[in-house]
Amino acid sequence: MGDIVSRRADAGGIRLHYLRSIGTSGSSGLPLLLLHGWPEWSHAWRPVMTRLAGRFDMVAPDFRGFGRSQKTSPEPAEDATPAILAADIVALADRLGLARFGIVSHDVGSMVAQAIARQHPDRVAGLYFFNCVYAGIGARFALPSHLGEIWYQQFHQKPWAAALVGSSRKACRIYLQAFLSHWAHRKDAFDGQLEAWVDNFMRPGNLQGGFNWYRSVHAARMAMIGGRAAPLPPIGTRTRVLWGAHDPVLKASWADRLHEHFSDLQLDLAADAGHFVHIECPELAAQDIARFFGDSDGHEVAPGPEKVPLSSSLLAGSAGTAHSRGNIHAHP
Repeated sequence: MGDIVSRRADAGGIRLHYLRSIGTSGSSGLPLLLLHGWPEWSHAWRPVMTRLAGRFDMVAPDFRGFGRSQKTSPEPAEDATPAILAADIVALADRLGLARFGIVSHDVGSMVAQAIARQHPDRVAGLYFFNCVYAGIGARFALPSHLGEIWYQQFHQKPWAAALVGSSRKACRIYLQAFLSHWAHRKDAFDGQLEAWVDNFMRPGNLQGGFNWYRSVHAARMAMIGGRAAPLPPIGTRTRVLWGAHDPVLKASWADRLHEHFSDLQLDLAADAGHFVHIECPELAAQDIARFFGDSDGHEVAPGPEKVPLSSSLLAGSAGTAHSRGNIHAHP
């Protein structure tokens, strides 16, 4: 038990691919859904899944259009909103018989996780976020000083973007490497992994599938930036956020309003990580996930290459300035 296996299932009218690692009889028994970002797919969770193997029942799906899941729209489309992706994931949970589960998410997945928590609060045992996209970021996302970091979100909406990036393996490699190297604080994080990323995104439909996310979420993002988004009550589900201190695209200073949107919040920075905490610091990520979801006593996390300390507070400097308010805890 504890091996990571590749599976497919029909869920909600589409065919989804997922990785799964079943817990052992001595594990916590809580299923965890691991929701990826861009440029990622289920494979991005392997470092964490390997370290937590046998301790949780983990399911890491590919969103529609990503990885080996069905390409619902091979052409530019707006069929990948957070609500639609959330419905896909809940349908997969139903198909797998997962009545109640925790969610671990990152980037794109963080928006999907919030949609699930709002639609099905009784089914979500806890929310765990790496670098969370949430409404409190607001207009800061489009400040003049930040426009150089978000250019790709407009580019991905061009009807010819996927054809251009996918025009050759070399072009795809250059494009993906630009994001992986710039967004990661630890420049060795993707050593030996780049070709796997290129292989994935050169699969038919995968570039457009990922780009369709940006077309689908554009209106909601513009409403957030323009202050037109309808206010929503805070999510009451127990929530943990571990934000990479050096993320250039989702800045750690933007965590300052999380307490307004999550009423039961634990927040820390990962002091030696950028955008990809779960890949840059998998040992830290696995330990913290296990601690939050209640499977830390009597277990040892598989040895990793580093032990990265959590900061004791939100720090100024590379992460910007943020304020600790509300029910926010520092982890030793």
